[in-house]
Amino acid sequence: MTKVETNKFKTILETKQAELAQVLRNREAIAIEKSADALDEVQHAAERELAIRNLDRESGLLRQVRNALHRIDEGGYGVCLHCEEEINPKRLQAVPWAQYCITCQELADRRKHNEESEEIFDDMPLANVA
Repeated sequence: MTKVETNKFKTILETKQAELAQVLRNREAIAIEKSADALDEVQHAAERELAIRNLDRESGLLRQVRNALHRIDEGGYGVCLHCEEEINPKRLQAVPWAQYCITCQELADRRKHNEESEEIFDDMPLANVA
């Protein structure tokens, strides 16, 4: 990857970092609101839960962006953290904070999905087998 390309991605990542930092500063949506109406309480709780999930997702993305900026500073940007092959430039265009090539990302996603599925089944009671 050329210096010009790396600088272009650095600018994109710095812009995204500033945007995410601004979003994460606004935490009014997670404030607990009391209401006399039980239905309003339920509605506020659901909205708060959604806001918390969004904050969690955005903070995770901010970590990925910061990690990508760190990899640029260290000279490892654009290289898959798993197989150490170069990440396709088209992938970096779409996801500048990508840590893995598409093949390794698919493996990581599959592994994560399988772990989540196992957790779901761990909580389910076994059916009675007669």
